[in-house]
Amino acid sequence: MPHLRRSAFAASVLLGAIALSSCNSTTTPVQPAAVVDNRAADEAAIRAADAAWSKAAGEKDLARTVSYYADGAVLMAAGSPLTSGKDAIQKAFTQMMANPGFALSFAPSKVEVSKAGDLAYEIGDYSLTFSDKKGKPLTTKAKYVVVWGKQADGSWKALVDAPNTTTN
Repeated sequence: MPHLRRSAFAASVLLGAIALSSCNSTTTPVQPAAVVDNRAADEAAIRAADAAWSKAAGEKDLARTVSYYADGAVLMAAGSPLTSGKDAIQKAFTQMMANPGFALSFAPSKVEVSKAGDLAYEIGDYSLTFSDKKGKPLTTKAKYVVVWGKQADGSWKALVDAPNTTTN
């Protein structure tokens, strides 16, 4: 029986010590890791990609033009059916660039990157020229929206490209 009393006493002392130590300890809440704000650098990267993309389109460089689209991208060109997937977008640009009067240029007026740094959107102005059946050039100047997604390698690719024929 004395052995049992000593064990009970030792257990009581141990529990008391734990209780007292927890009263005096201060716990620091775990803070989430600091999120680095790279939005300015991401915006600069998108603007640089845009300049190169517009140059490629202006030079009728099909491969480079299409390279700025993500694999599952969507092109929503005015007067055309929704074009989904990089292969379909390449076919659409092949047809557009085959037009003798084809000319395309664009530039963003606004680029907004998400706080998470994985998505961005861009609003800008574009100019698109085609030759009609008589060879007369027809130019459309209007607005567009592009939704960008950051890729696993850190590059930015167009997820949605939506030109708008409204000129305002």
